[in-house]
Amino acid sequence: MTEPFIELRDIVKVYGEGATAFRALRGIDLDVSAGDFIAVMGASGSGKSTTMNILGCLDVPTGGSFRFKGVHVERLGRDQRALLRRRYLGFVFQGFNLLSRTTALENVELPLLYRGEPTKERHELAMAALEKVGLADWHDHTPAELSGGQQQRVAIARAIVTQPDVLLADEPTGNLDSRRSVEIMELLAELNSQNGITILMVTHEPDMAEFAHTRVHFKDGLVESIEGMDRRP
Repeated sequence: MTEPFIELRDIVKVYGEGATAFRALRGIDLDVSAGDFIAVMGASGSGKSTTMNILGCLDVPTGGSFRFKGVHVERLGRDQRALLRRRYLGFVFQGFNLLSRTTALENVELPLLYRGEPTKERHELAMAALEKVGLADWHDHTPAELSGGQQQRVAIARAIVTQPDVLLADEPTGNLDSRRSVEIMELLAELNSQNGITILMVTHEPDMAEFAHTRVHFKDGLVESIEGMDRRP
C-alpha cells in the first residue's frame, strides 16, 4: 500500500507546564492522501487550528509523529521547517492579509521575492497565477479597488504562485457573502481537481464543507469523526 502523503500519529500538543498546562491536542491520528480536499470542522477550542498550525509547520507537536512525504517533520529544526513551508505549502487566511498599498501583481509576487526569484520570472509567474484565479485584468489594482471576493482570489493566487503541493485554508470564506463564498469554493475545488493541489480547509460552514471530499470533525482535542464524501473522478 502507498503510504499517506501526510500522516499524523498520536499528535499531542501541550501549552504551559504543571498545574496550568493545557492539553490542546490529546492524540490526533489523521492520514491525508495526495490530491485530497479535506474540510476540518469543530467548535472553538476543539483543536482544529492547533492541528492546522502543526500541519503548516508554524508550530511543533509536544509528542507524536508528523510525516510529510515520508519525512519526520517533528525531528526537523526551525530552518528546515521553514524551507519545507516555503517549498511545499501555501496559505490562505480569512482576513486576506494583502499589502494595502501594493498592486495585486505585487502582492502575488511577494513569496517569489522572498525566494530570490529574478524580476522577469516573478512577473511571469505572478501573472500566470492571477490568470488562474481570473484576475489577470486586475493586476494593477490595489486591494482597496477590489471586492472582498477579488481580494481573496488575489490571496489564493499568492498562495499558489510557488506551485505548492498543499494549500492550507483557514476560514477562506469567513469574510465573504454567500455568493462570493461559493465562487471561492468553486475556485478551490478547481485547483484541487485540475491542478492536483491537496487542500486542508478549516470552516464552520457546512455548506462550504460540501465542496470537500472528506470532513474531519474535531472535539476536545481529538478527531471525533471522519466523514467521506469523495467526489474525485
